[in-house]
Amino acid sequence: MAIKQDLIEHLQGLELPQHFVPLLHFDAEIAQDDFFSEGFHFSLDKEKFGLKTYSEDEAFLTSIYEFANADGTGSSYGFWLIDGNRHLQIAPIVTFGSEGGFHVVASNFDELLQILSFDSEPMIDWDEVCYYKSPDDHEPSVKSKEYRDWLKRECGLEPIENADDIVNRAQQKYKDAFNTWVANFYQV
Repeated sequence: MAIKQDLIEHLQGLELPQHFVPLLHFDAEIAQDDFFSEGFHFSLDKEKFGLKTYSEDEAFLTSIYEFANADGTGSSYGFWLIDGNRHLQIAPIVTFGSEGGFHVVASNFDELLQILSFDSEPMIDWDEVCYYKSPDDHEPSVKSKEYRDWLKRECGLEPIENADDIVNRAQQKYKDAFNTWVANFYQV
């Protein structure tokens, strides 16, 4: 429960996405210590150590708000506040890889919720991000079914069977702008 309060305090002053707090409740009350989507779990790096490996510029650090781990190795999901936008419902979702690479994965928080229903952690490198799971040997996360049911019932969003469409749309819309913006702070 502490992470829930810490995240809400961290995001204070920003307009939270409609389904953000309900997802925190789902995670705390139903998923508890079990994963509902592979690799995803709420986290907060108040010191922004991961982001600081890219840049310590204040304009960079105050435009990315990380809120969750994306995989088991320290990759993260964050909101990208474009041009000072304070409304997180429409902020694109970006991911930063633990071993490098940064990409837009969703145009907004609801799209990330749908990606999480795919139940696969992102594979992130410098060139691309993708979500893959083998149909033959993928073991669903312990609370995956509960999450998919919750997503439909509470959010009115359909679970997905492939994350490519969402990621590709977000990339078409934001990839160039995000890469250009990051290049102001970090040179590969």
